[in-house]
Amino acid sequence: MKKVIIISAIAILTAFGCAPKEEIVQPVANQCFVGAPEWVILGGAEGGLTAVGAAQLSKAGIQFARTAAVANARDEMARSISVKVNNMLKDFTQVTGIGDDETVDKVTSSVSKQLASQTLSGTTQRAMWQSPCNELYVLIASDPRVVQEFLKSSITSSYGNENALWQEFQAQKAQDELDAAIEAEFPR
Repeated sequence: MKKVIIISAIAILTAFGCAPKEEIVQPVANQCFVGAPEWVILGGAEGGLTAVGAAQLSKAGIQFARTAAVANARDEMARSISVKVNNMLKDFTQVTGIGDDETVDKVTSSVSKQLASQTLSGTTQRAMWQSPCNELYVLIASDPRVVQEFLKSSITSSYGNENALWQEFQAQKAQDELDAAIEAEFPR
């Protein structure tokens, strides 16, 4: 009987103490960004107005993905120049009951809308990178002289300009649409 107990104890110790250890693998924050260039991680590069866009590679081919990624980058660039943001946050807290029967109800809702409308001139693709997760990233840049001329002409010509008035009308229309959506969602 003693031999059975000793053999059992050795088997248990072997199973728990001497079993091969599983290798612990340190997780990478996101496998899709392993080997990514700095401009992908930071969302742009130094030396002027830049933006990054991404698109999933598919059976449509790399040119299709590149076109979509460049369009996304231009959208980001337009938002970095000027964006009109409408945002509303509603927070409601209510306490009912007394003592052990007390309950607290809390509701928070947020509505946000962003609108960007810019004419971009002289944007060119500067770099491209394919991630291990089959996403294509492109870096676009605008010539700093073109951006400077655009901003200069926008500032000097916007006063009394019909285009500026049209943009103001469009912005007010977007604000009215947001107000109507909020009112429909949260009637007074």
